[in-house]
Amino acid sequence: MATNKSSLEATLSAAWQRRGWLACVLWPLSLLFGLLAALRRWLYAAGWQASTRLPVPVIVVGNIFVGGTGKTPLTIWLVQALRQAGYVPGVISRGYAAQSGDGKPLVQQVGASSLAAEVGDEPLLIAGRAQCPVMVGRDRVAAAQALLQAHPEVNLILSDDGLQHYRLQRDIEIVLFDARGAGNGWLLPAGPLREPATRRRDFTVVNAPSIPASMPTTSIRMQLVGDQVERLSDPMQARALASLRDPALKITAAAGIGNPQRFFSMLSAAGLVFDSMALPDHHDFSDNPFAALQAEVILITEKDAVKCRQIASIKNDPRIWVVPVTAQIDAALSQQILEKLRGHSTA
Repeated sequence: MATNKSSLEATLSAAWQRRGWLACVLWPLSLLFGLLAALRRWLYAAGWQASTRLPVPVIVVGNIFVGGTGKTPLTIWLVQALRQAGYVPGVISRGYAAQSGDGKPLVQQVGASSLAAEVGDEPLLIAGRAQCPVMVGRDRVAAAQALLQAHPEVNLILSDDGLQHYRLQRDIEIVLFDARGAGNGWLLPAGPLREPATRRRDFTVVNAPSIPASMPTTSIRMQLVGDQVERLSDPMQARALASLRDPALKITAAAGIGNPQRFFSMLSAAGLVFDSMALPDHHDFSDNPFAALQAEVILITEKDAVKCRQIASIKNDPRIWVVPVTAQIDAALSQQILEKLRGHSTA
């Protein structure tokens, strides 16, 4: 099932990079999608739908391209940069896998003992890496209000995703792309975009070795860098990623993220030779896809690691190593954000 889903995602991703026959067939549906999205935006802008302003500034980090573009590393970087500037940031997120038994919206704080199945893998990773309060909930306003009540010292909210959650008023919007740019430029389902590429935002960040020509000239480049690996069962055991440059070493790289190819490309650029295992985004690993592998080394992402550490049949597998990544971004981004934040009152 996972393989079939991954194949479907790969097929759609390829189709969305050009305006081929499949995209053209779906194009009329994208017009309807765009009309509904525009109507929804207008209802909030015109005041027909109520929105809420928090007592602290709100920065939304999101993407309009379906799938992963690197929001989690960017959010972690922003938390650290804003903390250095004197802010006390907190993060809210939908929590992809968050569940509630009665079907009602769930607001839950993320802690060291939280389960990925309850709060989501990305919020758990952010809480661990950024060391800041994180609250998850389908209702971003409720999540933010709960976070501020639990942590009155927080004076700035970062929303991990939520560009289309218009009920939460925001002060700054950051839209993140990767090397795929805007794809074929069409909205779903003919293309990969949730909103038009011309959508307003305050900053455009591109997670890629170079900025595609289709991106605004004001775009700021982001690069994910990872030069070490840590053993899943004992993170204190670390070694250089370059130490795995041995063609005789049987390595499998697995990634259950929105764009697995980005992880594989990073490893290839580091000189590693490996077999790739692309898994669906937010894969829960309950099926233990590593059990039958003959690999001597298995490399996984940090996002996958937070789930694998909570699975008994996986967490002690000595073959599994995690590849932590850090976002490298022009410091001009944080300076420009601070300029926009000046004059905003904080709690």
